[in-house]
Amino acid sequence: MKTSDFDYDLPPELIAQEPAAERDGCRLLVMDRATGAIEDRIFRDIADYLRPNDLLIANETRVMPARLLGAKRGTGGSAEVFLLREVRDREPRTNQSALWEVLVRPGKRLKPGTGAVVDFVDARGEVALSTEIVDWAENAQKGERLARLTTPLPSLDEALHAVGHTPLPPYIKNYAGDEELYQTVYSRRESSAAAPTAGLHFTPALIERLREQGVRWETVELEVGLDTFRIVDEDDPEQHVIHTEYYTVPERTADAIAETRERGGRVIAVGTTSVRSLESAWDAEAGAVTPRDRETTSLYLLPGSQFHVVDALITNFHVPRSTLMMLVSAFSTREHIMAAYRHAIEERYRMLSFGDAMFIR
Repeated sequence: MKTSDFDYDLPPELIAQEPAAERDGCRLLVMDRATGAIEDRIFRDIADYLRPNDLLIANETRVMPARLLGAKRGTGGSAEVFLLREVRDREPRTNQSALWEVLVRPGKRLKPGTGAVVDFVDARGEVALSTEIVDWAENAQKGERLARLTTPLPSLDEALHAVGHTPLPPYIKNYAGDEELYQTVYSRRESSAAAPTAGLHFTPALIERLREQGVRWETVELEVGLDTFRIVDEDDPEQHVIHTEYYTVPERTADAIAETRERGGRVIAVGTTSVRSLESAWDAEAGAVTPRDRETTSLYLLPGSQFHVVDALITNFHVPRSTLMMLVSAFSTREHIMAAYRHAIEERYRMLSFGDAMFIR
């Protein structure tokens, strides 16, 4: 197995630069994971493929305003700080101060040990948030640093909403539309640096329609990191070290999975982040999913991996040579997935985060 096995030619013009006019009006490629058979549908047609007692499980995390554009204190030079994840085990957190793992630009001028501080101003031109670069992140692979965030406002949350921007993937250029369209309609706690994009296609009306149909809906949390968009650099994918993310599987979701199994229903993951949460929560000794509360996972699903929980998957189309291409190939086969992608490109599907969807059943 080589990383190049999960590569494909992605025409740049097919990378969706804005969301569909209607969330559930995008296209849906339905693929039989065992045979590779393909159907072309519209996303709201997902109802035709779901049955009473099926269980949909979605990642309900919300994208935080993680992109901060400011100026270096002392020089006034432009600087960007991108929040990845909060670090809670190094020092006490307060309402007005916390330690975060971040990416910075320009990296050469924002090194630990130099006393580098970046200030961010609100709409009134007043400094609402500052970040001091204090150390390198543990196991830093892409130049990640630790930064101490402080604010004169009542809370960091208020400060982030005063100065921060919703981050979009690097392949989406110059989007000036409603940033809320890069959030799922059911999102709750802000804790992700990127959207769990398979869920972007659901509307409240569609979710209600599915519930009336007897389909159950539950959620997990996985704090999506920026590494979601990175390709695998190693020639041998098994040499790649996947990023660590925090995830939560509530007791009600674990109970719903057990009940679904008893009733003969299917567990259907909405997105690869839900897959990683559910499969990480599998307890082989208990033979069941057990509740988890913000635990870490580095689960890396490659062809040959076993799936103990998920029976079907709703997902978007993924970046070539990514761990997500490997995950969906593991869920079906590499041959079926690559054939489905060739079909999608021939039929001019819209690709990646703002693009169309797949249902692998």
